Amino acid sequence: MVGKPTALERSSNDLTDLSRKVLALYDTIGNTYERSRRADPSIAQKLAQELRLTPAGNYLDLGCGTGNYTVALSSLGGEWSAIDVSETMLRQAREKSRNIAWVQSSADAIPFPDAAFDGAICTLAIHHFSSLRSPFCEVRRTLRSGAFVIFTGLAEQMRDYWLCHYFPEMMARSIKKMPSKSQIRAALNEAGFKSVEVTPFFVTSQLEDMFLYSGKHRPELYLEPAVRANISSFANLANAAEVQDGLAKLEADVLSGDFASIKARYASEAGDYAFITASIPT
Repeated sequence: MVGKPTALERSSNDLTDLSRKVLALYDTIGNTYERSRRADPSIAQKLAQELRLTPAGNYLDLGCGTGNYTVALSSLGGEWSAIDVSETMLRQAREKSRNIAWVQSSADAIPFPDAAFDGAICTLAIHHFSSLRSPFCEVRRTLRSGAFVIFTGLAEQMRDYWLCHYFPEMMARSIKKMPSKSQIRAALNEAGFKSVEVTPFFVTSQLEDMFLYSGKHRPELYLEPAVRANISSFANLANAAEVQDGLAKLEADVLSGDFASIKARYASEAGDYAFITASIPT
């Protein structure tokens, strides 16, 4: 396992204003996160494939949350370290595995030495970074080989979520926070990654992790308060009146059968999310 980090915890003075806001958000929703958030097996398998996971490798999870994907991947091989800004989330992660080094830290200053890891992942977290440059440069610094695999929505993909029909203001705020494919690619190249490959991911009705567009084919999921409470867009970017109105319209459309035609308007071949795999020069 990688040696101990230079600092096990970051003080509040070390955090950016955005990191403090993210900390406050996930310290709030982290207490109920496990009710609807879990590692989806197909996503975990694709992460392992893109990472080229090996039993002898050392790996990092950036913005690990409650550690669902860290634990899932560690069961497939390698030794793992993981960082997150929220102690509330990490407390739950530690209960899942003692074989993983769980560290409280922002992504802007990863508390591990240079060339410590053989690969890194970041799932559904880059939209919380104040900028992509520092985290991506930090990942590159701590990698000695392998790939950096990001699983995320893209701004251009989110414009085709049918959620935009029912919650337009919330989705506009969410899209504004989400980097585009070109922005991600540029930041990775600037950080020193050699090549960047993008693979689209399409949500299915079997998806087990209830993130933002998990209800693409199951609109009734959004009618459940416990599901909405653990989706950051609903928890942090939504206006209560808009949500109430949007849910009423959604429920009515599902009951009447009109939802199918609305969903069809937002059909897209660009994927709902994306795996972005960046490799370092050899």
